[in-house]
Amino acid sequence: MRNLITTHFVSLDGVAEAPGGEEGYRHSGWTQDVEPDPAQYEPKGREQEEATAFLMGGRSYDAFSEVWPTLDFFAGWNAMPKYVVSRTVTDPQWHNTSVLASLDDVAALKQTDGGPIYVQGSMLLTQSLLKAGLVDEMRLMVFPVILGAGRGPFPTDAEDKVKLTLVDSTTYTNGVQYQVLRVQR
Repeated sequence: MRNLITTHFVSLDGVAEAPGGEEGYRHSGWTQDVEPDPAQYEPKGREQEEATAFLMGGRSYDAFSEVWPTLDFFAGWNAMPKYVVSRTVTDPQWHNTSVLASLDDVAALKQTDGGPIYVQGSMLLTQSLLKAGLVDEMRLMVFPVILGAGRGPFPTDAEDKVKLTLVDSTTYTNGVQYQVLRVQR
């Protein structure tokens, strides 16, 4: 069985929307307001090395597929198998991408042989995966900023709470924290 790991940049109040400067969002580029510590990006590199598949929702597919194939930094993501859970994406053009129709398909993918499946971004998908009990681990890069508005990866309408165990945490010189949390079963 494969582990499903979500990874997000989040503010202290749980907002993960438009961290890198995507247009059309109230606080677009909010991670750039914190002076970077080069060490904080080392775990992101390790995530790329560890991932064996990339899972995303339709909106993230639309955004990522336009930019990532042209960037050297994302060479690992570009080469690996990618899966998009979507009703609107029907003919993905991004190399090595397959469409999954439902969370049942995600559950079946988790049952296959192979290494970790990563979700990066895809907040609505992450919320659905958490509610369905399909997430094994969350990796959060928590920035010391409160945005007050915006979407995040955490469900606000879940029937049951999701219990997590902190298994690793690193705080960088700029106050950013990298947290690894496992879902309790």
